[in-house]
Amino acid sequence: MRCLLFTLLYLLSGAALAASAQPAKAYLSLIIDDLGQNPARDSRTLALPGPVTLAIMPDTPHASDFAREAHRAGKTVILHMPMDPATGPYAWHPGTPLPELERRLDAALAKVPYAAGINNHMGSRMTAEAGPMAWLMSELQRRDLFFVDSRTSAATVAARSAQNASLASVSRDVFLDDVRTTEAIAGQLQQGIALARKQGSAVLIGHPYPQTLEVLERELPRLKAQGIEWIEIRQMIAERSNRAMTGHGRNGIYK
Repeated sequence: MRCLLFTLLYLLSGAALAASAQPAKAYLSLIIDDLGQNPARDSRTLALPGPVTLAIMPDTPHASDFAREAHRAGKTVILHMPMDPATGPYAWHPGTPLPELERRLDAALAKVPYAAGINNHMGSRMTAEAGPMAWLMSELQRRDLFFVDSRTSAATVAARSAQNASLASVSRDVFLDDVRTTEAIAGQLQQGIALARKQGSAVLIGHPYPQTLEVLERELPRLKAQGIEWIEIRQMIAERSNRAMTGHGRNGIYK
């Protein structure tokens, strides 16, 4: 009898420890990139329920109009800033003088009114440039804007530069639609949900592809029933307190 009692106590204590290891909350934030190109896709994205962050490209025909429409709808707008290997009149490239980078940033922000922050469009080469990234973060600090590192490359130093500058920032955890099938996108969304449960939060980035929007229209209303609290990106920044998740750094410090 005594042995059975000890066994039960051991199992209960193990279950309690396992439960305590899980975060008390599971937060999720969602960003949709590459907006401003197509009014029909933009409108469908705007109609998604909840606090979707809308990342608008400056070199698109509807950038300014859609930014104003999204702002009126109460959505958070951010500038989806082109960075090398992206091309175009606003794109940042390694070796470009800082005054020209500043001119392009100014011009891009003027095209996307009401931008509360920026994230990088492409940028696998540019976000690896320590000098320009350090300048960018100090400049965003001066302008009272935040930064989201899309993490298009493992070599990115953008999030680390933001952290060093004490800039309000956060990093992407999961891309939803590298594979453009509804099955793959639904799987990525479930991966994001599992990650939020494991580490307490997850930041997801998707695009206005028909397959992505189909999955989100179906699944976003179900998040609450799955125990997921869907929060606005600025709340996510506050929740993470500029600390790196384990997949991006160690002891809260970005690599």
